[in-house]
Amino acid sequence: MSHDSTTAPEAAARKLAGRRRREIVAVLLFSGGPIFESSIPLSVFGIDRQDAGVPRYRLLVCAGEEGPLRTTGGLELTAPHGLEAISRAGTVVVPAWRSITSPPPEEALDAIRRAHEEGARIVGLCTGAFVLAAAGLLDGRPATTHWMYAPTLAKRYPSVHVDPRELFVDDGDVLTSAGTAAGIDLCLHIVRTDHGNEAAGALARRLVVPPRRSGGQERYLDRSLPEEIGADPLAEVVAWALEHLHEQFDVETLAARAYMSRRTFDRRFRSLTGSAPLQWLITQRVLQAQRLLETSDYSVDEVAGRCGFRSPVALRGHFRRQLGSSPAAYRAAYRARRPQAGDSGAVVKADRPLDLAPVPGPEAAGPGPVPAQSRRTAAAAHTLGAAAASMQTGPSGHAEGVKQASEAFAQGRASLPGPRSAP
Repeated sequence: MSHDSTTAPEAAARKLAGRRRREIVAVLLFSGGPIFESSIPLSVFGIDRQDAGVPRYRLLVCAGEEGPLRTTGGLELTAPHGLEAISRAGTVVVPAWRSITSPPPEEALDAIRRAHEEGARIVGLCTGAFVLAAAGLLDGRPATTHWMYAPTLAKRYPSVHVDPRELFVDDGDVLTSAGTAAGIDLCLHIVRTDHGNEAAGALARRLVVPPRRSGGQERYLDRSLPEEIGADPLAEVVAWALEHLHEQFDVETLAARAYMSRRTFDRRFRSLTGSAPLQWLITQRVLQAQRLLETSDYSVDEVAGRCGFRSPVALRGHFRRQLGSSPAAYRAAYRARRPQAGDSGAVVKADRPLDLAPVPGPEAAGPGPVPAQSRRTAAAAHTLGAAAASMQTGPSGHAEGVKQASEAFAQGRASLPGPRSAP
């Protein structure tokens, strides 16, 4: 999907400095980076596949700091080039950064800024977006990163237009992607941009991946808030909202509970989370609807009422926009993938609305349900960011079931944003 960008036309007109070459790709590695993300651009741009119809790139693997570079599993890497090699590249890829809370080395940031000033295309895969943001290259631009880190990116760099829904964003001379597999999507997009659909398709066949994925990150999103909100006064308001999703209330109600005007509440909420409160609230209601559809025999009309939607029509509209499926079709797909008798996947008749407030981690959980009142304390607020993680543990594998059911309808998600690229 294309998007309007004031920077894209300017970026398209920029020319490379004389010593840089379009076919040279520099990959910037740092110690502590995950090996999978780091290997993606090495595999895409570093292997000669001309026999399969893929034009060849020249790869320069560069150390962003003094080595050896330690990576996943305690492995040590030695990059054949240093930062000076970036001066020859027409494309610079930062596949990952080791910590979203620590600043990258200033020498590496200077090299990236210089490359951009000289017309190079700069690419950040997953947490590599934090390096691009630290270099100031994302200011005023659209960008994405792994959904789990998007709120932190938005909070730390408020001038960046972070969209956690996208698999990747192409803003002309600066490109960013979501996590892990989305890095492959973006690298294929770069090959497609440089050499056309046939070359990208041939490469995709070699990698045994789809040449172009539809949809975005929505079906993988953690629907709660980052843990860092736990100490903020808004955490209590958020905890209340999560416990009362079965009631009809709006953002004005939340603002009043926070003793703020609507405008102040919106600004404060967005600064903490990178998300508008109305969109967050709708997403939470859709998530509750998902869980009721999975674990109860309520009709769609009843589910709508128990999730705080004013009508079944409102539920169907928001559900389809977020998951690309009707509630009834989602339930049918989920049950088709789940056993129906006597195990954790069985569908049971619920006698009350599901309490979706985040619960303490396994170390604090007892054999029975956690009282809702205990989740209204600061301890509950601290675990807001871990809500989805708690669904991914245990024999039921809730989150995996949601992902699989959602993927069944990925082809029907035309109304949802997909990869964004400049015209």
